[in-house]
Amino acid sequence: MAFPSPQNVRGGVLTFDLPKPLPRGRTVKLELAYHGRPARGFARSAAALYTSYFACDWMICAQDQFGDKAAFSLDLRVPAGMDTLSVGRQVAKRPGPDGSEIHSWKAPRPYSAYLYGFAVGRFARASDKAGSARLIYLSDVAEAADLKQRFAETGEMVRFLSDKAGVPLPVAEYSQLLVEGNEAQEAATFSVLGVDSLPKNVGDPAEHWAVVHELAHQWWGNLITCTTLRDFWLNEGITSFMTAAWKEHRYGRAAYEAELDVARGRLDAARREGFDKPLAWEGQYPTLRTRRAVQYSKGALFMDHLRTTLGDAAFWSGLRRYTRAHAGGTVTSVDFEHAMEEASGRDLRPLFSEWVFGEGAFSQAVAGSR
Repeated sequence: MAFPSPQNVRGGVLTFDLPKPLPRGRTVKLELAYHGRPARGFARSAAALYTSYFACDWMICAQDQFGDKAAFSLDLRVPAGMDTLSVGRQVAKRPGPDGSEIHSWKAPRPYSAYLYGFAVGRFARASDKAGSARLIYLSDVAEAADLKQRFAETGEMVRFLSDKAGVPLPVAEYSQLLVEGNEAQEAATFSVLGVDSLPKNVGDPAEHWAVVHELAHQWWGNLITCTTLRDFWLNEGITSFMTAAWKEHRYGRAAYEAELDVARGRLDAARREGFDKPLAWEGQYPTLRTRRAVQYSKGALFMDHLRTTLGDAAFWSGLRRYTRAHAGGTVTSVDFEHAMEEASGRDLRPLFSEWVFGEGAFSQAVAGSR
């Protein structure tokens, strides 16, 4: 199909005008060729290029349609000898034109579009194992020995999170790309982490958050994804809480409380500015910082409140039930509420009405989920 004319873009959505109606049940393949220079979605250093959050600025997709998961494969044409990283695993490498190489990558399962990504560069490489999963460390700013040291605890993090999720690491290979700056961004099967977002001293609990937070998204966010932005706290509030839970496991209760104190401070700052909303609020946030104060920080504090209310046994049982039941799918806050009720044997509607839906909104949320 030729590059679309302007009338094919309607309301920011790319549409295809078929030459004749498609019979019910018939499957067709649409091919679109396009090119351009995206204004955002990429970052670069002297030796590497990598994608950031805005996948749908460099490819055709709908960034905020989290519930719309799709298969993903990617061919990258790069100068010969360059390293690449993308979603899933590299399935082929072949010669390209003018001395280039074409690296083919394929995802192991459908993912939401915001999780697509890739990197190209000349990377130092180290690896490790966590159970049957292979851990790969890459960087254009650190040597292999330094990578092994910086990511030495990833394996233990995988074991901890797997236990709490009741599901092993959902990917056979998980890569961590270390770059300059303060990046902290998950992709479907890898994460991009900046040197400035990692602890300067190994074993420092105060700054030890980015590695475990982005790793936790392999379960909560990537394997299980909120259906819409309305329930984004299920992605970010749970992973923010799991960062605190990891710190408790690794450093003790004081580190857990210190991490939650950070969340309290951010939520208190939003409240001082006159803004506090239920976790599943559908309105517009005035700033990204305010959105994060609610969906990340308040979400983490709600998880802690649930843990205190239900007790550890029921709380972790509920999180495992939720994770196992919805692995590979999409969820709403009602799904999480049901899992916690089933695990605890308690009616949690008042609690979820207060924190998640807002007073009087629970029945509407249930109706909308059916």
